Amino acid sequence: MSSSDRSPAVDLTRTYEVRTYGCQMNVHDSERLSGLLEDAGYVRAPDGSDGDADVVVFNTCAVRENADNRLYGNLGRLAPMKTKRPGMQIAVGGCLAQKDRDTIVKKAPWVDVVFGTHNIGKLPVLLERARVQEEAQVEIAESLEAFPSTLPTRRESAYAAWVSISVGCNNTCTFCIVPALRGKEKDRRTGDILAEIEALVGEGVSEITLLGQNVNAYGSDIGDREAFSKLLRACGKIEGLERVRFTSPHPRDFTDDVIAAMAETPNVMPQLHMPMQSGSDTVLKAMRRSYRQERYLGIIDKVRAAIPHAAITTDIIVGFPGETEEDFEQTLHAVREARFAQAFTFQYSKRPGTPAATMEGQIPKKVVQARYERLVALQEEISWDENKKQVGRTLELMVAEGEGRKDGATHRLSGRAADNRLVHFTKPDEEVRPGDVVTVEITYAAPHHLLAEGPTLKVRRTRAGDAWDKRNATEAAKPAGVMLGLPKIGAPEPLPVATGSGCGCD
Repeated sequence: MSSSDRSPAVDLTRTYEVRTYGCQMNVHDSERLSGLLEDAGYVRAPDGSDGDADVVVFNTCAVRENADNRLYGNLGRLAPMKTKRPGMQIAVGGCLAQKDRDTIVKKAPWVDVVFGTHNIGKLPVLLERARVQEEAQVEIAESLEAFPSTLPTRRESAYAAWVSISVGCNNTCTFCIVPALRGKEKDRRTGDILAEIEALVGEGVSEITLLGQNVNAYGSDIGDREAFSKLLRACGKIEGLERVRFTSPHPRDFTDDVIAAMAETPNVMPQLHMPMQSGSDTVLKAMRRSYRQERYLGIIDKVRAAIPHAAITTDIIVGFPGETEEDFEQTLHAVREARFAQAFTFQYSKRPGTPAATMEGQIPKKVVQARYERLVALQEEISWDENKKQVGRTLELMVAEGEGRKDGATHRLSGRAADNRLVHFTKPDEEVRPGDVVTVEITYAAPHHLLAEGPTLKVRRTRAGDAWDKRNATEAAKPAGVMLGLPKIGAPEPLPVATGSGCGCD
């Protein structure tokens, strides 16, 4: 490694803040950015600093139409703060940085560093170079320089972790700009993935989520169509690993061996998030999705036959160019048939650089809004009905941190069931820590959560809870932190309907 590539030493009093927008891949990248900065000597800014840090990093998303406005609005609010604080630095990375490159510095000349999706490991070096040279550093790599999981990390959870198995995407969906920004799919070696998981378990992690832009296409680099199912089964052999999840799979690559691996591997959770995008074959063809409604619903039928209690969630785009009322009715039909536990719904957003942006038949906003509201109303009804089926069941929950906003007032705690449903439960008399496991009986269902209002039936203290205790003791001696813009590593939290789960491009 040359001297120019080494992470520069910095004053230990220099603080940083990372603001994250977009998908789970960005959250994972932000953990690496935080790890890189701390490895270089920066200290996380106190909670609530709101831009009052020495270095503010924006990790951006380019999928939604308002991504640009959101970024430049936030940069504008920081401009006067930077003027008052000599030495303050602002960096912009992620998908929007990869797309806009020099445009960011032209629109916001007070930005010090712009870096892309392929070279997040360069951030500390670029910050130091910008400081020394007193000019903006724009460095966008065209191909991956280092797999994100090989970089230092500051995980947001002591008990659960993301594990990236691939980056990039080989699909050509007409609405999605992500493949152009993150490149073609590149898979990690299976041995490296398993070694990382084993190391995480050794640190106390009991739940991992396998992460990829198109996670179940894993193995395409080596031509092994069953590589992903083999990876799931290998995870089942790791002692101490209690829960395995993955996101997000593509229906095209969802083969029977994956379903079998899910059903036959005890620590693979009975949960599936699989984007449908539309229920209309005509729209799916225009989207350049490689499946049709019958194929999609067939996969769900097979999953439910093998895993009866599986909770299935999805992404749906409303108002894609050319979508007719008949097409939309097909989406509603598919939703009724699928009985999703949750659906993350998007109003189609035109993104420059995608084929869909120039398609004929762009749908008026008023029509899109009306269809969107009808879809949300239908899914709310289904979500509530599906949750009501949980009443009376006894469930094991992994206690979560910060997922119940009213927990303090209601004297409850919150946790995730095996199928990833959020459950608020009565706080037991004995101490319960995030990462511990409790057994409760469900007494009430709402569309987006469940309640267990009776006494906790069982508490199991875990190594994950011990890890949470250890981290808290260590953190108590450090400055308080500021949470990343996208919250709560653990079982990835289903975001509110209409917000989306990220790229929506899987």
